[in-house]
Amino acid sequence: MNPFPVILSAPSGGGKTTIARALLAQRSDLGYSVSCTTRAPRPAERDGRDYYFLSRREFIERQQRGEFAESAEVHGNLYGTLQSEVNRVLRAGQHVMMDIDVQGALQFRRAFPQSVTIFVLPPSGEVLLQRLRERDTESGSQVVARLQSALQELQAVDEYQYVVVNDDLDSAVKLVSSIIDAEVASRDRVANLRLQVTQLIERLELEIENHSH
Repeated sequence: MNPFPVILSAPSGGGKTTIARALLAQRSDLGYSVSCTTRAPRPAERDGRDYYFLSRREFIERQQRGEFAESAEVHGNLYGTLQSEVNRVLRAGQHVMMDIDVQGALQFRRAFPQSVTIFVLPPSGEVLLQRLRERDTESGSQVVARLQSALQELQAVDEYQYVVVNDDLDSAVKLVSSIIDAEVASRDRVANLRLQVTQLIERLELEIENHSH
């Protein structure tokens, strides 16, 4: 099997993180690339498990050294994915579960063009607004910023290979899982076909050479 990154993007409150965690718990062939951020840890978050929490200076230094597959400033904080983290998971023979926003996904695909991209939609605008309002840890200005980001992210949906509506969590998780399975089967089939074609070409070339003498 040739492992590949799986990118989940969604407007804030779309449920991509919940889906990613469910899949990681269910599938042994998925691994998680821990991202870096300059924001403060939320309650129950741990460094090295949820994020690598870096100072702004350290983040920028690593950014300048070209260590990130993608990085962006979101709501005043820097976020990024280390190429070394992604390669660590791929070398272990696992697909890399990526939970990143639209602008990060665009950069990431340049570094890892074999990525599978999935956009997670909330079932309705009202549900999205409700999920955002439930984040009572955020100020009014932060909610407005997230609404503006959600609007921009929804406009990028056509750039994704797949779209999943998260109207029921279990169904959404099963659908994303089936997409991964389909991509594995498709890529393995293509790899086998390429090998078969290569072997046919070699056989024909040998036959041509034999007839040429």
